Amino acid sequence: MATSIVGSAPGRAITGRATARRVGPPLLTAGGIGLATLALHARDPHQQGSWGLCPLKFLTGWDCPGCGGLRAVNDLTNFDLAGAASSNLLFVLAIPLLILAWAWWLRRSWQGDQHGDPSPRSRGLRNTSLVWGQLALGLIAVFTVVRNLPMGAWLAS
Repeated sequence: MATSIVGSAPGRAITGRATARRVGPPLLTAGGIGLATLALHARDPHQQGSWGLCPLKFLTGWDCPGCGGLRAVNDLTNFDLAGAASSNLLFVLAIPLLILAWAWWLRRSWQGDQHGDPSPRSRGLRNTSLVWGQLALGLIAVFTVVRNLPMGAWLAS
């Protein structure tokens, strides 16, 4: 029999089983990222072809926005921040934001916030998320173009 936890969401009693079901996706995501990080630490992506090839780089010779990301993770697991930044600066700078986004997702899942909430506050959050997403995509596009120009060679992977 599931126990009831009162106060996990305003005005609602939530069962422990329902809370576990809601927080499962963020926790499984964290576990998967943790396992991938361990794999990248164990098998060095600095060795040519050890994790395969980037299709865009293979076909065009251009660095995609993710090129160097695996090497950056490996460098970070070896506490080499400079090496990680030289592999993919944008990815390294995005890690704290990704962690904050994951923590926000976990908190919302824990509290039982529904994505379909029609309240004005929810619409405002959705609009803000859309703007931030568009800014992030624009930044990724600019980073990709600049790292493939001769003047941006220092950003290349």
